[in-house]
Amino acid sequence: MKTSRIHGEPGILLRAVLVLLLTTVIVGIGLVLFSQPPYPSLAGVVEDALVSRGADNPVTAVLLDFRGYDTLLEIAVLTATLAGVWALGPAPLIRETAPSPVLLGLNSVLLPLAPLIAAYLLWAGATRPGGAFQAGAVLAAAGVLFIISGRRPRQRLPEALFRLAIVVGLAVFIGVGLGVMGGGRAFLQYPADIAGAMMLLVEFAATVSIAVILAGLFVGGHPGSDP
Repeated sequence: MKTSRIHGEPGILLRAVLVLLLTTVIVGIGLVLFSQPPYPSLAGVVEDALVSRGADNPVTAVLLDFRGYDTLLEIAVLTATLAGVWALGPAPLIRETAPSPVLLGLNSVLLPLAPLIAAYLLWAGATRPGGAFQAGAVLAAAGVLFIISGRRPRQRLPEALFRLAIVVGLAVFIGVGLGVMGGGRAFLQYPADIAGAMMLLVEFAATVSIAVILAGLFVGGHPGSDP
């Protein structure tokens, strides 16, 4: 009895420390957000810097230019997460069931529209809200709808092509970042005359990877011989 009590004490102490740390972080963030005067805005700085960038939308410029390293790491984390899920084993088999007529009707309407919506979000991201993550999420949602309908595609996607779609976003992002380093520029420092084209290329590749990765996470394991 004494031994179990001793072993249980570190667990209680660790929980208390975690609660204290989380409470401190939450209180600190709250004090910053509600403090007066408010924290300084960077909107004016971003707007002034857009003149020499390849995107008119400040959010896209921040994600792909001002803090491109952060976005690159986000895609790397997504790719590594799917690799971790695959390491857990094969995905559960998808049984062909009789789906609900509501689901089939939803699929017949939304699935053909998903690529168009994704393409619009990708293209519009340069000038208004949108971009690779939004477009990829729409395509992934369409894939999830197709998966839960219990249907199987007539053509199987080759595994090599599936793997390529997963890593193409990260590979293109790194390749573009290295490719623009000529002329004394830093990693991911786009030349002004081709910055827009480079960002669009990165976003297109990222859209493909994000869509496949999110749908792959929903499947929950290595696809193996499944389509």
